[in-house]
Amino acid sequence: MTNIKLSKRLDKIASYVDKDSVIADIGCDHALLDIYLSKNKIIKKAYACDVNVNALNQAKKNISLYNANNIDTILSDGFNNLSSSYNIDTVIISGLGNVKIINILNNDNDLFKNVNTLIIQSNTNIYDIRKNVIKLGFYIENECMVKERDIIYQIIKFKRGYKKYSNRQLLFGPVLLNNKNELFKEYINSEINGCNLILNKLPNKKIVKKIKIKYKIHRLKKEIHY
Repeated sequence: MTNIKLSKRLDKIASYVDKDSVIADIGCDHALLDIYLSKNKIIKKAYACDVNVNALNQAKKNISLYNANNIDTILSDGFNNLSSSYNIDTVIISGLGNVKIINILNNDNDLFKNVNTLIIQSNTNIYDIRKNVIKLGFYIENECMVKERDIIYQIIKFKRGYKKYSNRQLLFGPVLLNNKNELFKEYINSEINGCNLILNKLPNKKIVKKIKIKYKIHRLKKEIHY
């Protein structure tokens, strides 16, 4: 075991990684997640990728410090500098926005054909993530919410395969809907508060937009039985 202390968010992501995986950590930052997975013998190999040279240089220092010799660092924007010969079966993308994540996953790269697990934490529009990743031939195996520094993050583990989902499940998460814990309720309440703030600032002439937001508030309230 290693004494690396991960944040709540990274710790949960680590718990979703299958034993003996070969991972690509896209946007690895300082590679602490990859080092943790390596030193705890969870993974066979990690490719720690980042587009930021300074972040990657720090990652290299950390990898050397912990003597994690099954981690390679790669300067890469998404999959661009990765090869199918790496036999990557798991891709982790965390801390990016939904548009960037979807663009990375839609990259026409041969390595993606061998990937059977995606672990994604998007900072924006989780609905868009669920909808688009499912179109790529994956289903939701697990998902959760984690609160860190007053921000609620959603982490989703996708597996290669097919399941059909309703629009409600794509909006709120099929696993999350089956376990409406206190954090789920807190998240829904924060979404309602955000909608109300927008509603109060909208001029009266924006009738259609107001109706849409009111409908969204109604739908959100329904999920926590107001």
